[in-house]
Amino acid sequence: MKNRDYKNLAPDTIVHIYNRGNNREKIFYGQSDYKAFLFRVGLALGIDYETLQKENLLVIPNSRIRISSNNNLFKLHSFCLMPNHFHLLIEQCGNIPVSKLISQICTSYSMYVNKKYKRVGHVFQERFKSVIIENDSQLMWTSAYIHMNPVKDGLVKSPEEYKWSSYNDFASDRNLPITDKELLISTFGSQNNFTKETLNFKTKD
Repeated sequence: MKNRDYKNLAPDTIVHIYNRGNNREKIFYGQSDYKAFLFRVGLALGIDYETLQKENLLVIPNSRIRISSNNNLFKLHSFCLMPNHFHLLIEQCGNIPVSKLISQICTSYSMYVNKKYKRVGHVFQERFKSVIIENDSQLMWTSAYIHMNPVKDGLVKSPEEYKWSSYNDFASDRNLPITDKELLISTFGSQNNFTKETLNFKTKD
């Protein structure tokens, strides 16, 4: 796969977005930080406060978060938040560039982290990286890679044990409003195929 300049992203493009902490430091220090990031993702996707606050994995205390967006501008097909980096598989559905979405999320989250932990400076390492998805095989590979990241890094033995990814939105009855499942399930062929192919990823790649 080839890194692409995010300025070239266009409507109907699906892109794997990832970034890590500055100097490879942690960006998530506890459960509330993971929730704070996902809550901001939800707001940037255009999901309302009330819907997000109903989900235990997303709910955070009321605070002034200056993120607003219209629904249907982007779709989040999968995600994984790791202690020092994150992965997002996002589809740009209109003319608003995905760079604006990521900038909103990361700027707001950086302000949150610096205020909470009384730190200064950059939270993330430079600007985010992006890889355009060009075919179904790459889409399936990237999805499996994202969901198996916690296993690869030794945080868990199986992806369903890790709650800070979208894996359980596909493999269980969890149904976070931020995850759009339709494309991946149709591409894999079924929910069972999704699980099977994802779990086989570590032995095939």
